[in-house]
Amino acid sequence: MRRMLMTGLLLTLAACGTPQEQCIGSVTRDMQVVDRLIAEAEGNLARGYAFASVVETRPVFVDCTPKPTVDVPDPRPRQCLKNAERTVSRPVAIDLNAEAAKLASLKTKRTQQATAAAPAIAACQRQYPE
Repeated sequence: MRRMLMTGLLLTLAACGTPQEQCIGSVTRDMQVVDRLIAEAEGNLARGYAFASVVETRPVFVDCTPKPTVDVPDPRPRQCLKNAERTVSRPVAIDLNAEAAKLASLKTKRTQQATAAAPAIAACQRQYPE
């Protein structure tokens, strides 16, 4: 749920940028994903653990009062138990050596992506000068 909200927010903000920013954003979308993954891996290494999203199911009381009818125009209020799901973050142990290797790999990939995207970024800057 949180990711969907963030994605929607990012898409909304992306629509607000200048034509040059929109052009550059479209050619660097993969780099932005890798940047987020790098930040996550750096945070995991700094903390010494990661967070995992877990869906919990809990019973909650909800209003299940029947609708008024001709025979019962004013039904008595009733509460029923229903299962409600929510997503929570829980700390989980990680292999710090594997996380460090993943971070190094992501940084290498980010450098490769930046090199590959440089001509497209330059084209965006030429096409939409500010």
